[in-house]
Amino acid sequence: MKYEAGAAVNYISRQAALKKLQLSLKDFRRLCILKGIYPHEPAHKKKVNKGSTENRVWYYRKDINFLSHEPIISKFREYKIFLRRLNHYKAKKEKEKVRKLYANKPEYSLDRIVKERQGGFCRYPTFGSAIRDLDDALCLCFMFATLPHTRVLKEGLINASRRLTAEFMHYIIEAHALRNTFISIKGIYYQAEICGERVTWIVPHERGLPHITDVDFTVMVTFAEFYVTMLGFVNFRLYQMIGLYYPPQIQTGQKLITNDIDDEEHMEKVYSLARPLAKRNGAENENEVDVEMFGDDDNILAEKMKEANMIKTLFKGLVFFLNRETPREALTMIIRCCGGVVGWDGSPADLKESSSSITHQVVDRPMSKFDVNRRYIQPQWVFDCLNARRKLPTEKYMPGAKLPPHFSPFAKHKCGDYVPLERIEELRNLGQDVSDLLPTESVKPVKSKSKNTKRIEPESKGMKATLDKLKAMSIFLAFAIEDAGNDDEEEVQAGVS
Repeated sequence: MKYEAGAAVNYISRQAALKKLQLSLKDFRRLCILKGIYPHEPAHKKKVNKGSTENRVWYYRKDINFLSHEPIISKFREYKIFLRRLNHYKAKKEKEKVRKLYANKPEYSLDRIVKERQGGFCRYPTFGSAIRDLDDALCLCFMFATLPHTRVLKEGLINASRRLTAEFMHYIIEAHALRNTFISIKGIYYQAEICGERVTWIVPHERGLPHITDVDFTVMVTFAEFYVTMLGFVNFRLYQMIGLYYPPQIQTGQKLITNDIDDEEHMEKVYSLARPLAKRNGAENENEVDVEMFGDDDNILAEKMKEANMIKTLFKGLVFFLNRETPREALTMIIRCCGGVVGWDGSPADLKESSSSITHQVVDRPMSKFDVNRRYIQPQWVFDCLNARRKLPTEKYMPGAKLPPHFSPFAKHKCGDYVPLERIEELRNLGQDVSDLLPTESVKPVKSKSKNTKRIEPESKGMKATLDKLKAMSIFLAFAIEDAGNDDEEEVQAGVS
């Protein structure tokens, strides 16, 4: 019969899916976000809608059948029962029962959803697929780490985002995985190479944020819950790959500070990024690769290893002191990733501003006192050095100096695009071919012809006869004739004689 095969049975409307799963629209959206199920647009809407032209949201029927076996649906129903009983006891003012009910509040875990590998509906079949999806998770977690907690944004979610992002930045530092960075109005862009994949994310600028009331965080919180769980598993795997303890443990000389999540002093040291992490025994040289073993310079792997070694030793032997007005977290990650030592007032690195070991001091305000034994630079110098893969001259970055342009390393230039000469010089220093980007001879622009433009007649060749010119010509001819007559008389007299 009609509409009983093909596209008509392959799709199901959202209203029918809600009826099949016995869920509210809010819970259905949460379930689809957690399981990675998205609506689809049928090729033939009229066939799918059984001849009707009404606009509807469609899902694959096999996806809805897959969701019907999800155990987390029972947790949603238990939570609804919990809310109903909670309101009942609160109305009767039975405080003891309310307290016991909160103690037995139903909770669900997303660990199984992240780790599941069965069937064709798993979110991340391989670790590489999780790395490729890491950019969205990092952007959202870094944003949530800066937000104040509200009724919707729970304090536990905010603290988990802050802790996991700090752990991820520690991995970037220990693995020297940072490749590019760029400062923009929206925030600071970072790009790192993790397991052969380029991961790019953005971190908001460090500033205090008020309570945000004009943004609906309901859907974003569901994404954040999943990405926080996913980032925890990714951090654990990355730490194991380079021989670090997880959760991270701070190394201070010969003393090992164990991880205690409730210890505020330990967590502040983790968040500061100033201290190195402890490694397992025998894991110190796991990631060191001899670059000289790659003899062919054209080898892609050799170029990557040379670039990584260049970044790893960029600030080796340099000691930086950060003033309080500078972006501390961003500068600390870049400097330590490039092999430098960094500190500030009150930092766990125990570096004082008066220390004689300081080679560079990063400032962003006018200074009244200067030390002749160190260089004073603005924060942009650190970012530009990483992108240029070399230590740039500090004269252009001194306090109060007009900074050079800050170019984005993510821009792809083509032949014919306008590229500033400073950017061309930077690309040449990086070893790239810039012959197609060099400016050519300027071509005069063609003037557009408009209807209102008056036509200019070409000037006629020859002398234009005017009254003044005619008088001058007549006088000149009269003198010429008179001179010619005098010459003839002289010739006649000479002949007679």
